[in-house]
Amino acid sequence: MTPNHPAADAILLQRLEGLAALGLGVAAYSWLGQSWWIFALLFLVPDIAMLGYLRSARLGALSYNLGHTYITPALLALAGLALGPLAHGLAAIWVAHIGFDRLLGYGLKLGAFEQTHLGPIGKAPRGR
Repeated sequence: MTPNHPAADAILLQRLEGLAALGLGVAAYSWLGQSWWIFALLFLVPDIAMLGYLRSARLGALSYNLGHTYITPALLALAGLALGPLAHGLAAIWVAHIGFDRLLGYGLKLGAFEQTHLGPIGKAPRGR
């Protein structure tokens, strides 16, 4: 696939969106003034969702995708209106993690761990 291929452009845009989400998550966390030790400690926690792959590819994809879609931390942030700033901090960490994954090419799973909505992990999809 050439760099000017439309799929390459879409993947680049999605990776740039990941960079933007990473930046937004870090900026929001900084604005909240919470502990950076907690940020570092919890940054990779959403990856626990991949343990579903120990059972099956279907369960693994479902659990991974639930832990790596922006909907879940958005709901947590909304719940933070009632729960308080800790929920907002956790949501900011979660958004930063998802953005970081997208930036690296780890997209939502399509079954097998290596197959994502961004193509094979870390690679652009092949041209037809």
